[in-house]
Formats: sequence, structure tokens, C-alpha cells
Amino acid sequence: MSSFWTFAGKMARHRLMLAAALFFALLSALGLGVGLLSLAPVLEQIVHPDSGRGLAELAVEFNDSGHWISVPQWLISLLPSDQFDGVVLVLIFLTCLTVVGALCNFTHQYISQTLTTRAVAEFREELFRKVIRLPLGIVVNKGPSEYISRLVRDSAALQQGLNALTGKTVAQVTKGFAALIAAMVYDWKIVIVAIIVGPILAIVLRKLAKRVRRGSRGSLAAQQEMLKHSTEIMHGLRAVKTSTAEGESEQVFDVVNRSVVKHELRMRIARAMSGPIVETLAIIVLSLLAAIASKSILNGSLSFDDFILSLIALAVAATSFRPLAGIINEISAAAAPAGRILEILNEPIEPQGDAFAPLPRHAESIQFDHVGFTYDAADVAALEDISFTIRFGERVAVVGPNGSGKTTMLGLLPRLLVPTNGRVLVDGFDIAEVQLASIRRQVGVVTQESFIMNGTIRQNIAFGVDDVDEAAIREAARIAHATDFIDELPQGWDTMVAEGGASLSGGQRQRLSIARALVRNPAILILDEATSQVDSGSEVAIRDAIRDAGVDRTMLVIAHRMASVIDADRIVVLDAGRIVDIGTHSELLKRCDVYSKLTRTKLVGVEQ
Repeated sequence: MSSFWTFAGKMARHRLMLAAALFFALLSALGLGVGLLSLAPVLEQIVHPDSGRGLAELAVEFNDSGHWISVPQWLISLLPSDQFDGVVLVLIFLTCLTVVGALCNFTHQYISQTLTTRAVAEFREELFRKVIRLPLGIVVNKGPSEYISRLVRDSAALQQGLNALTGKTVAQVTKGFAALIAAMVYDWKIVIVAIIVGPILAIVLRKLAKRVRRGSRGSLAAQQEMLKHSTEIMHGLRAVKTSTAEGESEQVFDVVNRSVVKHELRMRIARAMSGPIVETLAIIVLSLLAAIASKSILNGSLSFDDFILSLIALAVAATSFRPLAGIINEISAAAAPAGRILEILNEPIEPQGDAFAPLPRHAESIQFDHVGFTYDAADVAALEDISFTIRFGERVAVVGPNGSGKTTMLGLLPRLLVPTNGRVLVDGFDIAEVQLASIRRQVGVVTQESFIMNGTIRQNIAFGVDDVDEAAIREAARIAHATDFIDELPQGWDTMVAEGGASLSGGQRQRLSIARALVRNPAILILDEATSQVDSGSEVAIRDAIRDAGVDRTMLVIAHRMASVIDADRIVVLDAGRIVDIGTHSELLKRCDVYSKLTRTKLVGVEQ
């Protein structure tokens, strides 16, 4: 539960709102307590119609009895002496008190729900800021669905628990204690029973709450797996259908779904038992109270009307405390998502290098110095002893079989990944010892899977670049040969793009990604199979445009089309995470078996 209380404590940032919610809850409870105590004069008139007194006379008797508070004389003068008038006045007072109490209760619920909604929104923002600043390797290993699940599902579950705490718990506890105090005014012996039963009830509910927490944590983990599987299938639905893999997908989903059901059912006993246990204890308590009260009545130490009033107050207290079992279950269930959110918030973000100097604009060389890299939990290194130098302005192609480490190697340059050993140097500066933003501002990256967000064409090109002008956006689009299709869109540059770029063709999405990389005016341009989704006609034009844009810029290209490789100044050949050769196309064809095989089997558009 400590994780849940950590977030509950963070709500103290909104001190004024928290204090207001508590104030109106107490005010509502106070109205209930006063209303219960106000029943005494009414019952006095009804039970004892012959010997009863009016409100004014009762007030005088109350003052004469020597209580620590007294009724003001001006108020006594306003109270009616007639018994029926007194009953009517008290009933009117109780009605007004009920309306005021209801308004206070509404205000408390309104403020508390506003408080939890805003607080959880802040927690989500904090979590999102942390996730997008985590090292890429951690996010890749755990999978994006895990973080999406914690952002959406876990935060919603946490909000439900916080609502139960600030809204339901506060309201029920304050009302229950107000009614209990009213009962104690009539018969103090109730305290003895409360002292005996209270700890027993707390122990029982604590045991049940632990079971609910364990089941909730397992359920969230299983739901996360279900979300991961569902997301993968929905994103790859085209492949599922063309592979006739619907049956296999259903089988996997059924296994995950059964796991969710299993963990949900683990909580059913605890949730089902809590209500009956509280009700049984309530009956036992009322029986004890009835026995104590009966003994007092027979002894003459307790009047019958006080006994009735104490039972009424106890019934109200029991009604208020009864929902606590379910509320505690809600809070206990929120402890698991709170812990999962806190796990992410406690993870270290990737080093920003704020203590280091910024990297000057690249103008000399890029050097990989005995670089090695191993993914977490991997048995085999993805890269081993990578050493070579790239001169500024050079165009270098990187080729190799699938899984040879091409993307991993180029991911080290913008520090998306951190070398396990060795160094990456830009103009002699170790990029691990410069400000992170200063290296990433100089690198433009176009990946094979183009990232297109739900926004306008203009917003997609300018994404991540501050204060970019219209001329730079249009120039980047022109170089990427995207201008023609943009101008043909219904709203041109202001056309909204569907989620994931679904409203664009693969080639159009890729050209937007290239334009986004170029609008940064990068000193280093990385193209990770950037032309894989572009038709051959567009590829020629884009290749020519990128060649023109390569002036005063270093370019690294992972390519599967031969034309991109032939145009390179040098070609780096990777195999199993190692460099097997470096040279030009003609040189490598003569001496490198790996490259020769690639030209025959992997690279598209080869002319032997």
C-alpha cells in the first residue's frame, strides 16, 4: 500500500482544494450529528405527551443542568412553549439541516473528484515525460504496450482508488463517527463495544485487502499482455489475413484472456467475503449493544427514549460504516497500479549530459573506436569491435545480412543506444561527454517504418523543430519530392493526416519523413532503408535531390537498393556484428564474398 499512499500524499500539492473537500465533508457530518441529537426533543414530546415540555422549557432545564455549553437567552425567548409547535419547529430545522448537509456532501464530492482528476492528470504527465526520456533499449526490451498500459489502464485504476479515498472514505467515515458520537452522548457504554470490535474488523479487512492487492497486480500484468497481443494483431491485421493466421491469433488471445480471468477470480473470494463479514459483525455489535442497553434500562440507569435514540444513531453509524469494506477493496486494488506506475517513475532517464559542453557543429569526422554493444538479456553481442572513420561530407553505405547490426550501429550515433564498450567520436569529441541535445540536433534520421502523427502535413514536417519558417518547410518538402502530392491534397499543407499516416501511401509517408529530417538542416543524415517504400521512379528523383542536399553534410545510408550503394563513397560490410570489409562497390565485388553474395541475393536492382 505504500505506493498508493505515495500518490495520495502527492495530492497535498493542492492544499486549498484538499482542505475545502475535507471542510465540506466535516460540515456534512456535523449536520448529521446535530440532526441526530435534535431528535431528542421530538421524541420527548411523542413518548411523553403528558409530561413533556416545550422547547423553551427544555432549553431552560438544559442550562440548569450545568452543561459546559448553554443555550443563549435570546434564543430561548424565540423558542415555542407549545409542544406541537416545538415538534414542527424541530422537524423544519431537521429538513433545513438535511438540505444543507446534502449541499455540503455534493460540494465535497465535486471538489474531491476534481482534485483526483487533476492529480492523476499530473501523474500521467509526469509518467509520460519519464517514459519518453527513458533509454531506448529499456523501452524496446519491455515493449511499448507495457508503457501504454501503465499510462492508460493503471492511471485509471489509480484514479478510482484515489476517488474512493478522498470521496467515499472521507464521507462515510466522518458521517459514521458523527453518528457514533451522537450515540455516545445518549449512552457512553457504546465506547466499550467500539474498542472491542473496531480492531477485530480492521484485522479482518486488512487480510482481505492483501488478497485483493495480489489479485489486482496479477490481473494488471495479464491485461497488459492482452493489450500487447491485441495491439500487435490489429497493427498487423493485413499480414494476419494474408497468412490465414486468424485461428492461431485467436488461440493466443484465448490463453491470455484466460490468464486475465484467472487473476480476476482470485479477488472474488476477498471481495465477496468483505460485505458479509462486516454485516455479521454489525449484527453482533448491535446484539451486544441491545444487551447492554436492556441491562441499563432494567437497572434504571438508562431511559427508554435515550435507548431508542442511541439505537437510531447506531443504525445511522452502521449504515455509514457498512460500505467501508467495498471502499477498502477499491483502495487495495489501486495499490497494484500505483506500484507499477511508481516503478517507471523511479527508473533513471537517459543521461542528458547537462554538465558537459555542447557539441560544435560537425565539420571534421565521425569515428567508431572499438565499439561493442550487447542488448540487455542477450547472450550474443549485437556489435563487436567496430572501428572505422568517416570523413565530413562523405556518403557511406552500410550493408549486411539481416541481423548483422546495421541499425544498431547507426543507432549509437544519435545516442539512441549507448555502447557497451568503446567510443563514438564526432570531430574528436566523445559523444558520451557532450550535451545530448547538441548531438541530436545535428542528426537527421529517416527510418524504414516512417513515423507519421495525426496532424497536418505542415506539422508533420516541422515536428520537433522550434521556430521553423514556412520557407524551410517548403524547401525540405521540395528536396524530398513531396511538394507535388502535397499540392494535390484537398487542403494542401493544412490537410490532416490520419493516425499512422493511413490516409497516405507508403511512398508519400516516406517522403514526409525525409522532409522532416531535412528541415532540421542536419550535419549528419542517417537513412535507414529510407527508400524501401518508395517506387523506383520516385527513388531516382529523391536520390538525386538527397545527393544535392549532401553538400556540407555527412551521410550514412542503410540500403537495400543497389543504386543507393553504388553512389556511396564507401561501403561498410557487416556480418554477425563485425565489419568484414570496407571499400567501393567495384572493390568489394572483387574481394568480399559477403558483399558479392548480398549483391546476388539481397540488394535490389543489381546489374552485374
